[in-house]
Amino acid sequence: MLATPPPVSPVDPPAGLAARLPSLCAVCRSWGRRAVCANCRACFAPPVPRCSRCALQVPAGVAVCGSCLAHPPAFDAALACFDYRPPWDRLITAFKFHGALELTPFFAQTLAAEASRQSEPRPALILPAPLASRRLRERGYNQAWELARRVARIADVATDATLLLRVRETAHQLDLPPASRAGNVRGAFAVEPRRRAELAGLRIAVVDDVMTTGSTGAEMAAVLKQAGAAHVEIWALARTPRPGDA
Repeated sequence: MLATPPPVSPVDPPAGLAARLPSLCAVCRSWGRRAVCANCRACFAPPVPRCSRCALQVPAGVAVCGSCLAHPPAFDAALACFDYRPPWDRLITAFKFHGALELTPFFAQTLAAEASRQSEPRPALILPAPLASRRLRERGYNQAWELARRVARIADVATDATLLLRVRETAHQLDLPPASRAGNVRGAFAVEPRRRAELAGLRIAVVDDVMTTGSTGAEMAAVLKQAGAAHVEIWALARTPRPGDA
C-alpha cells in the first residue's frame, strides 16, 4: 500500500501561527511574513517559458526545445520554478547541505503552485529523488523528501519515500563535467523489488531540488518505467541553465 506523508516535522509551526510570525526574507533580509518576500519572488523568479520536456528556458510560444524534439528524454515532462543562479543557488545549498529547513515550506508551496499550473492531469503518486544511505546519515534528512511530502499534502496526492531506492553511491553531479553525468548515475536507482506491481500504469512525479543536465531524472524515469509506470515527470525547484545563457 502506498504510504501517506508523515506528520509535519517540528520545523513547521502550525499554519495559523506561521501566518502571524514575522520573518526575515532570506534574500533581501527585510521583515515580512514569509521566508522570501513578495518583492524578491517577483524580482528573482518571474514566470518564463520553459520546455515542457526538459524545463530549460525557451522563446515565448515554443513548447518543446529542439534538443528534446531530436532526442526525447526518458521522462515525459519536467518543470522548474526558477534557474539555478543567484539568489536561489545560495538558498538551495543552505537548504540541501546546511539544515536550512525553515525554507522548506516556501520551496514546497512554490513547487506545488508551479506543478498545479503546468502538470495536467495530476499524477497519482509523488516520489522523492532518493539519497544513498551514507549521505542520508551524514545529512540527517533527504531534502527531496522534505519537499515531496509537503507538495503531496498540498496537492492531495499519495507519496512514498521507500518505493524508489538509491542503491549505489555516486559523485555529486555538479562536480562532474556534463559528458560524465549520465554514466555517473547509471545503475544508481532501483524500485523496491517486492513493490514493483504498485507502479503499474501510474502517472508519477519525482521531486528533486536541482535538475542539472537531466541525467539523474532520466535514469530514475527509466527505472520507474521498467517497473511499469506509464508516465514520469520530474519536478525540480531549479534548473541549471544552458552554458552561456544570460
